[in-house]
Amino acid sequence: MAFGIRVSTKKAPAPLPQFSQAVKYNGMVYCSGSIGLDPVSWKPVEGTVKDRTRQALRNLSEVLEEAGSSLRNVVKMNIFLTTMDNFALMNEAYDEFFTWNPKPCRTCVAVYQLPFQTDVEIECTAFVNN
Repeated sequence: MAFGIRVSTKKAPAPLPQFSQAVKYNGMVYCSGSIGLDPVSWKPVEGTVKDRTRQALRNLSEVLEEAGSSLRNVVKMNIFLTTMDNFALMNEAYDEFFTWNPKPCRTCVAVYQLPFQTDVEIECTAFVNN
């Protein structure tokens, strides 16, 4: 018995074979972690954590759109940083995308390492449009 519908878009980096970009289930979409990879080159965008946060959120936005949702429908964000020294810059980029209230619930934690030697990864859960 399948537990959900796989979401896939070429407008965001393809997932590794071990996971899906997102899964829709019971009116919700659960997005895997997104890092600041360029969807064409598959390389982390250059610059600061702010630039990679922007790209990670753009990638998530594309996945959510493909799922019939959007950043406006996000109810929960989980953000992983390799150092809390990047917290303020990450928030600057985050605030460019989430300009409305209520903002999603959010957790932000520091971790030892992230894939592709990046410094930020973001995952989210959102509801699907009716």
